Amino acid sequence: MIKHLTAITFAAALAAGAAFAQSPAPAGAKVFFIEPKDGAEISGPVSVKMGIAGMEIAPAGTEKPNSGHHHILIDKALADPKSPLPADDNHKHFGKGQTDATLELKPGKHTLQLVLGDHNHAPHVPPVVSDVITITVK
Repeated sequence: MIKHLTAITFAAALAAGAAFAQSPAPAGAKVFFIEPKDGAEISGPVSVKMGIAGMEIAPAGTEKPNSGHHHILIDKALADPKSPLPADDNHKHFGKGQTDATLELKPGKHTLQLVLGDHNHAPHVPPVVSDVITITVK
């Protein structure tokens, strides 16, 4: 119940235009795809393994220095590194601290990028993002 109320309070603050402090990221922190590899041709569903270095994974809502949780941007670029990431078909959240996932993607070419989100689902300062990879789903 408390987490639910916190999420509602946070959403209300965002809607009202309230500012929030983004979490700092240490120098050299990075996220990366272990699987799939850039250029991979894959039969769906797509198995994803996410890696991190220089920081640690913590569930959303956990305010802990040098930690965050994964988000995958599908066929999108990071629009605003100063705002929380939306949750939709192109922005997948892994707020429980998951490092493995299965994506259902339509056949064709797709771009994927990891973005580490802080306890509020916002990118760190500076943003901790992976290289963009391109995969083809058969």
